[in-house]
Amino acid sequence: MGRDNQTRVTEFLLLGLSGQSEQEEVLFGLFLWIYLVTIIGNFLIILAVIGDSHLRIPMYFFLANLSCVDICFSSVTIPKMLVNHILGSKSISYMECMTQIYFFITFINMDGFLLSVMAYDRYTAICCPLHYTMIMRPKLCVLLVVVSWVITNLHAVLHTLLMVQLTFCSNNVVHHFFCDPYPILKLSCSDTYINDLMVFIVGGLIFLTPFSCIIVSYAYIFSNVLKLPSAHGIRKALSTCGSHLTVVSLFYGAILGIYMRPSSSYSVQDKVATIIFTVVTPLVNPFIYSLRNRDMKRAIRKLILGFQN
Repeated sequence: MGRDNQTRVTEFLLLGLSGQSEQEEVLFGLFLWIYLVTIIGNFLIILAVIGDSHLRIPMYFFLANLSCVDICFSSVTIPKMLVNHILGSKSISYMECMTQIYFFITFINMDGFLLSVMAYDRYTAICCPLHYTMIMRPKLCVLLVVVSWVITNLHAVLHTLLMVQLTFCSNNVVHHFFCDPYPILKLSCSDTYINDLMVFIVGGLIFLTPFSCIIVSYAYIFSNVLKLPSAHGIRKALSTCGSHLTVVSLFYGAILGIYMRPSSSYSVQDKVATIIFTVVTPLVNPFIYSLRNRDMKRAIRKLILGFQN
């Protein structure tokens, strides 16, 4: 069939996580609760970092930026699902879908870059403590965040432009609760070879570069920590990295299993892994970083008491 005779898709149907209405009601309540807790938890971390002078150091500057990105990341996918449920609709327009893909790619990459910058910060603090303040200057911290934003936005623009070049015919049913790039690629009646190639080459570079930085940073950290003479010193040094390693494991463990494969191999089971880094990681980040950090717990407690008074 020629392209001129094909019916172009003007909207997609998001089937969600379950086709049964009873389960959809439960999932609506669950996702609404998750979204509210995610927003409140990450917003508290941002306010705590801004309001407490003791937290105005690079580690917490990056953490506040991560919380900001997590708020945006959750807001790209969950609100649309909640609104569709309230309206009794499953549709998302073609333009809304492409916009969602753009911001999804931007924020997922930004999460990875910030995690790598935080790993470098921990490496500098543990392996070069005498030069830490000289290396991690405020200008460098801001530059690292700005460069990360530029790279992730350019990457999102590339993939979104490639996506809008594709033709989508009669099949517009997405077996997901948002416009995940891989399920959308599977619906195209055009050749997606270039898209898959860019995912492997450019996408792989964007994903694996920060991941490699994290691996190298922690390799140096562990090699230096193991040279410490006392077990107490080792525990103290590793305690500052435990929260970060937990988040890295959740985030990259799910992503590498999904997006480092051809789009044709994407299955419904991959939705579970997608939920981990799109919904669960932004939810648990505030708890992971605050419950294991006395300074953060103190700042949040002070902030809450200030609200009550």
